[in-house]
Amino acid sequence: MMIELKEINKDYHLGLETVHALRGVDLNIDNNEYVAIMGPSGSGKSTLMNLLGCLDTPSSGLYMLNGSDVSDMDDNALAEIRNREIGFVFQNFNLLPRASALHNVELPLIYNGTPSSKRRDLAEEALTKVGLKDRMHHRPNELSGGQRQRVAVARALVNNPSIILADEPTGNLDTRTGDEIMDLFETLHDNGNTIILVTHEEYIAEHSDRIIRLRDGRVERDEAV
Repeated sequence: MMIELKEINKDYHLGLETVHALRGVDLNIDNNEYVAIMGPSGSGKSTLMNLLGCLDTPSSGLYMLNGSDVSDMDDNALAEIRNREIGFVFQNFNLLPRASALHNVELPLIYNGTPSSKRRDLAEEALTKVGLKDRMHHRPNELSGGQRQRVAVARALVNNPSIILADEPTGNLDTRTGDEIMDLFETLHDNGNTIILVTHEEYIAEHSDRIIRLRDGRVERDEAV
């Protein structure tokens, strides 16, 4: 089992008020699954994404990721797990505007201490996988929205992570370009990647093999597509 969540609760304290963002979530995700997480605003999907991505820890419960208990790791240990296990793709691309596509993709390798001689080869390989070999020296403002998201996908791939975690990856793209990005995710999944997609768009979720629907911090439904 790649991901195992048991009785996960997440509370936020806002002044005198306590917000129960996740309430007893149980969830298993296997290697090479393609899962979409859906739910209305306030359902807990962003909180769940942050926990799955090791950007936050639960208030209580167990989170096992590839055999490691990450439920109560400190920030340094979480950062190490993130860099080794998880590739992130965000709605807003999160690219450095003055850096080339190649340098943007190299960033995770810089953080984990990969030698510079190896970094370039790995970044070029990742950009080739997403069809941007001929754009690697362009800056983000010289690329279309779809190309920028492809750079973001290449950056997510470059460490060969266990999981690609995509948060509304087509949210800033037109329908045709969004479909191209979803075709790319499908190819990555076919090549063995585990993909967890957070979206509010039903037609985007239907690209996955399984949809987990949250409501009021709980799993309301978990169904095959």
